[in-house]
Amino acid sequence: MSDQENKKVYNLVILDESGSMEAIKPAIISGFNELVQTIRLGQANFPEQQHFVSLVTFNGEGVKTLLDRQSVDSLPQLNKENYRPDAMTPLYDAMGASLNALREATAQVEDAWHLVTILTDGEENSSREYSGKAISELVKELDKGNWTFTYIGANHDVMSTAANLNIKNTMAFNADVEGSRAMWQKESEHRMHFYEKMHHKSDSLKEDFFLHKGEDKDANNS
Repeated sequence: MSDQENKKVYNLVILDESGSMEAIKPAIISGFNELVQTIRLGQANFPEQQHFVSLVTFNGEGVKTLLDRQSVDSLPQLNKENYRPDAMTPLYDAMGASLNALREATAQVEDAWHLVTILTDGEENSSREYSGKAISELVKELDKGNWTFTYIGANHDVMSTAANLNIKNTMAFNADVEGSRAMWQKESEHRMHFYEKMHHKSDSLKEDFFLHKGEDKDANNS
């Protein structure tokens, strides 16, 4: 059996559902549903990869797990009924709860990789359970294993915020309809490149997520 067979890929999206996201709600909903299609295509293109999707949203009313390691083959769509932006931005609580839950759930899974995407249009402002320091240390610990983190943000210093959380892969976007659509398109393109690099056993899976394909010098094209 090839050592590339049966690689399990856990795609975790931690999605801001605070009140400021209301202005781009339709673009966020359609973009996430298109992202799911990208993950399905990745599984189809690279059959040795078995993909699962988790979706966690967060606002001042709490942290919600809408999808929990569900097979990409059969997923309900995000819609205006289950995505309702409101209130504040407890980013640290959402990250702490979802990362620890996924780590525990996949601890005994062989040949697993975790791709974590954080998407927010503002900075942390209301967490109660986790501090920025605790999340930074958690990300640093997980990064020692098969975990890749990306941070996508608007209306704040994205690179600085991500760096404080020990996240190296960042993308800033304009929090309007056009900017959101462009962001989702770019994310999907690089996500597919990530799956391709995983297929070719690239050494740049952790830090080069948003590099263009031609810039990836480590991919094994054999």
